Amino acid sequence: MSATRSLYRPGTHSPGRRMRGVSLLEMLLVVGLIAAASLLAAAAFTGGFAGAQLRSSAKEIAAQLRYTRTRAIATGQPQRFVIDPAARTWQAPDGRQGGIPDALEVRFTGARQVQPTRGEGAVMFFGDGAATGGRIQLRRDSAAWNVDVAWLTGEVTLARDGGPP
Repeated sequence: MSATRSLYRPGTHSPGRRMRGVSLLEMLLVVGLIAAASLLAAAAFTGGFAGAQLRSSAKEIAAQLRYTRTRAIATGQPQRFVIDPAARTWQAPDGRQGGIPDALEVRFTGARQVQPTRGEGAVMFFGDGAATGGRIQLRRDSAAWNVDVAWLTGEVTLARDGGPP
């Protein structure tokens, strides 16, 4: 055998030809494009960040109303949930409080007799689970969520309302 033996073997590539395939850079580019398209599709189907903010705020208020009702039943004492639409704040028992993003419009409809002060709204829950009832509506543009409290049962429900204001 000679020292100048060729390294070419049948079934392998020849030294002058490149292997065909996909480079790492091309693969990362395709994965990035798929991820970007998925994010755009998800935003289109869910209403984007604005819709998520609206839903999240409505769910938080519904959860706090349910907590207030549960607290009233557990203690056997009336408990009050207070919302201030102008200040975009709410208060629940045991020092729970929070805010509502400025981008959302807040409306409260409820019994005037339990309002703590003018401009604030309140829902009173009683030891048997009943409530004074009311509705808190959060709106952004043409989309809205209603958080309703039934006056007889105190049940808290959350429903989307896409109608005009």
